Amino acid sequence: MKRRFYIGVDVHCAFCEVAVVRESGQVVSRDRCATTIPSLLAIIEKVPRPRCLVIEEGSLADWLWRNLRDPVDEMVVCNPRRNHLIAKEGEKDDPIDAEKLAQLYRGGYIKEVHHGDSLGRSVFKQHVALHHDRVRQRVRQAQLVMGLLRRHGVFVRERHFVKVEDRGALLKRLPESRLLRNDVRLLWKAYDVAVTQEEYVRRVLVRVAKKQEVLERFVQLPGIGWVRAATLYVWLDTPFRFRSKSALWKYLGIGLERRHSGTGPENLRVPFVVNRLLKTTILGAAKSAVLQGDNAFAGQYRRWIDNGLSPRMARRNVARSLATTLWGMWKNGSAYQPGWVGVAGAASKAIEVSA
Repeated sequence: MKRRFYIGVDVHCAFCEVAVVRESGQVVSRDRCATTIPSLLAIIEKVPRPRCLVIEEGSLADWLWRNLRDPVDEMVVCNPRRNHLIAKEGEKDDPIDAEKLAQLYRGGYIKEVHHGDSLGRSVFKQHVALHHDRVRQRVRQAQLVMGLLRRHGVFVRERHFVKVEDRGALLKRLPESRLLRNDVRLLWKAYDVAVTQEEYVRRVLVRVAKKQEVLERFVQLPGIGWVRAATLYVWLDTPFRFRSKSALWKYLGIGLERRHSGTGPENLRVPFVVNRLLKTTILGAAKSAVLQGDNAFAGQYRRWIDNGLSPRMARRNVARSLATTLWGMWKNGSAYQPGWVGVAGAASKAIEVSA
């Protein structure tokens, strides 16, 4: 049986540091090359097979994943948060980082970050991320306007200046200062640009999402619209990467992690380090489903409230039930069936565990 070679690459925009380690842990070679696919391929192809490649998650990871995974027998994009050894143990520079990446990979101490295989899916994910960025930008611009008005005793919400015809009355409530009013008008221009961009990106997102058969099934669920459906779709990528619904819940930030030491008590809590976008998406969907009423998830919420759970915990349980239903539909290729929600007694018991 051939022994494996582990290739660790510390990636930068201008160059990459590459270290090759034998299965025994011996460093075979070190190289530096430009951050281009031909340069990296030239180094990788010098390494005998079977060869395994590891890089850290970053802005270049998806591009490298698509272009370098075929020439190697195994490739992993790992979570840098878990690689404390690189930052905290011993000396640190780029060649050392590349070697330690390879050593961590050889020892099985890295946590893999999932990347999709499709360029189209990757581009769609970037577009969905752009939509969320434009939403944040619009909110930021609105807060700048509200903050400036508030400093002069004009207390308004965003809805009070969305329409251009409503802004004149607000300007009249400000002190007689040409400079101040020009500043407010400038912020409104930036706000209008942000609104225009958000609306455009959303229209494109919905148009692309409607071409995806699986998303047409997602939006059948209460609380799931096109943006939430697309967000879950591109970040989860495939339902088969999760071995259980508990793993799915943890990835979404609504699962529980166990904490126990010695003879002390065992604590269950929601993890702190999660994907905030996914967590807010599924919790927002649960809240919308509850507010819509007259659906299976709203019925679950009422039953949990009647059983003494707090509204916060009941909403989180609805989010878990909603995520499980969506996951099952995705795996089985089935349409939404309200009668299937909460049918399995074991699943219902599991999601009633409070954090």
